[in-house]
Amino acid sequence: MEGTEADVGASGGFKDATMGRHIARRLVEIGVTDIFTVPGDFNLTLLDHLIAEPRLKNIGCCNELNAGYAADGYARSRGAAACVVTFTVGGLSVINAIAGAYSENLPVICIAGGPNSNDFGTNRILHHTIGIPDFSQELRCFQTVTCYQAVVSHLEDAHEQIDRAISTALKESKPVYISISCNLPGIPHPTFIRDPIPFSLVERTSNSSELAAAVEAAATFLGNAVKPILVGGPKLRVAKAMQAFVELADASGYALSVMPSGKGMVPETHEHFIGTYWGAVGTSFCGEIVESADAYLFAGPIFNDYSSVGYSLLLKKEKAVIVQPDRVVIGNGSAFGGVLMKDFLEELAKVITKNTTAYENYHRIFVPDGQPNPPEPNEPLRVNILFQHIQKMLTENTAVLAETGDSWFNCQKLKLPEGCGLCYSSRYEFQMQYGSIGWSVGALLGYAQSIPDKRVIACIGDGSFQVTAQDVTTMIRNEQKSVIFLINNGGYTIEVEIHDGPYNLIKNWNYTGVVEAFNNEDGKLWTTKVKCEEELIEAITTATGEKEDHLCFIEVIVHKDDTSKELLEWGSRVCSANSRPPNPQKALILPETTEDDDRDSSFLSVDEDESDYNDDTFEAEEVQHEEVQHEDVQHD
Repeated sequence: MEGTEADVGASGGFKDATMGRHIARRLVEIGVTDIFTVPGDFNLTLLDHLIAEPRLKNIGCCNELNAGYAADGYARSRGAAACVVTFTVGGLSVINAIAGAYSENLPVICIAGGPNSNDFGTNRILHHTIGIPDFSQELRCFQTVTCYQAVVSHLEDAHEQIDRAISTALKESKPVYISISCNLPGIPHPTFIRDPIPFSLVERTSNSSELAAAVEAAATFLGNAVKPILVGGPKLRVAKAMQAFVELADASGYALSVMPSGKGMVPETHEHFIGTYWGAVGTSFCGEIVESADAYLFAGPIFNDYSSVGYSLLLKKEKAVIVQPDRVVIGNGSAFGGVLMKDFLEELAKVITKNTTAYENYHRIFVPDGQPNPPEPNEPLRVNILFQHIQKMLTENTAVLAETGDSWFNCQKLKLPEGCGLCYSSRYEFQMQYGSIGWSVGALLGYAQSIPDKRVIACIGDGSFQVTAQDVTTMIRNEQKSVIFLINNGGYTIEVEIHDGPYNLIKNWNYTGVVEAFNNEDGKLWTTKVKCEEELIEAITTATGEKEDHLCFIEVIVHKDDTSKELLEWGSRVCSANSRPPNPQKALILPETTEDDDRDSSFLSVDEDESDYNDDTFEAEEVQHEEVQHEDVQHD
């Protein structure tokens, strides 16, 4: 007999065999226990069935952008995340955050409530659209920032589409988009059982012959070097190779450093760790050791204009072993495909010849960092004094999140305690590739929700805060206990140092007053303003003592020109890269034609000028090889 409870499964009632409950169970199965949502009429029924799952908590956000940012932050720790928005007005609002997650290789499952299944193909015009009877606008926008898209408008193939989307997000470590017709989530169907068959994702394996050849070639290449070094990049996380990279560092004895976006992915307490390699703005003496090496292994790098400080890194391609998640390139020679980073690093560690020369050179030239000049009593607070005190707050029970801006550079100089770099979450997060100002507020919400046993210390600029401030109220509502340092310097400081103008100034807020208004006297919130070191010390003492179970918001007032020296240098170099004049173009040449020539005489041949860059320079476009399988929308 069709449609009976027995058909659905003895372990649960037929009413639980719905699409909405199936999605909820799948999310819980992959480690997602919180979803970030903004309600809208196209997703309300779906939300009813998602929150009916007792293991799944709804985190209602103030806007879709922050819901997407929160999912980004959550995925950095849990390995996956989900957000739920409504049709088009919600989808197009969240898409900026999804693009950022794509750039950072984060498996975010973006679920949008869609039109009633009966409205497809009817030529009807719906609200939340741009006024035409074409419902594909949202889908087409998501095709460029997700690795898989599913439009679920029939129950018969919904199970397959949903499972394929979620599994693809996990396999590709990229966001996916799922549109669910608003009339379907609550309808029971035999394909949705209470205890679905668990995902069985086939582990990717390396091509054994390619792996052996790559390891042999790399071992020979590095073994012939006098002072080789190791540099870790941000794709160590997506490759799940952080532990393997540390094992290679142990076995090789090489000096060990990280790119800025790889900070926190290897333990900074490692005996051969020499700091952040960021060219002219990295850790003192680190850049000199890296760029003077005669061989370097970069594991999971991304070379862009920001990470290369305006394309100013002094690296040579012929000296490099570039290890990407599934590919190894050695110097100007061999390239090996189908080789997983984790496998490669583990096998290389078994045969590598130990060589401590680069670290010994570093140890000889190293001079410890100086301390900031001590302030006079009640002297206006300086940023370097602020971060000196933030450094003292870091323990194995804290994590750090840095907003786009000067906090990038100041947080890079923090020395992370024991416990970073050997798990999926690095306990240090920032968004370097996409660099979206305002990312940190939503990301903090999601990141703190994902690691309730840690206390997150967030450093956020005033300009960035104004973009996404609303969801501090969601942090209060969910009783998070993060510490937010709001750095009030009167504008977009990072933009000022790249290119100044009146547009970089912002209206000053009473930031503590704004946050107190969000709280409305009914949550665990503590705020204060600090203007000098004495007030800062008192604030930190209170935040880590009496108010340690509160969300603590500390507004730090500093001079508008008080920036790190690294930002000054980086901003000048990025400005120079941005302002390069167009390459001179050679004249367009009209090809000669004859009466017998059947070619179109309007065809123009352009002999493009050669690049301005030296071919020997190790440039982003020469080394960054990211193989992304980008599928078009799939309907089963």
